[in-house]
Amino acid sequence: MSDFQGIPLQSVFLSEKAFPSSSTDSDQMSRKLAETIVEAASDRKAGDIVLLHVAEVSYLADYFVMMTGYSRVQVRAIADAIEEKVFTELQRNPLRTAGKAEGNWVLQDYGDIIVHVMMPKEREFYNLEAFWGHAERIEYPKPSEGGGKPT
Repeated sequence: MSDFQGIPLQSVFLSEKAFPSSSTDSDQMSRKLAETIVEAASDRKAGDIVLLHVAEVSYLADYFVMMTGYSRVQVRAIADAIEEKVFTELQRNPLRTAGKAEGNWVLQDYGDIIVHVMMPKEREFYNLEAFWGHAERIEYPKPSEGGGKPT
């Protein structure tokens, strides 16, 4: 066993019992998280919500969720609503959040899901949908016209 700056390095054997949920359960949990994020964004009237299943084409995450907010205040409100709903329903917080102070593009990293809440200018410029165009686009039930759920 060698060490790195005084920290011993060793390999650890984990049996399958250490991971009680199967990959199917993990996939279902990721899908539920993605759907919860979409619902929260829709509640805050996010525009053009896109849900991409990127697990087959990227090791970064299982899903990307992209949406548009039409003002900095709305971008922050969408991000806050996502955090609140995901915590309330699934008891999860993002591992990392970036861009909330600026409000042009908020990125929330939930590990298996990466959320992008962008202003129209940033969304058009970076065009993530085209970059990840080879990923599977997931259809989800959309609320009635006008965005968001009926009030």
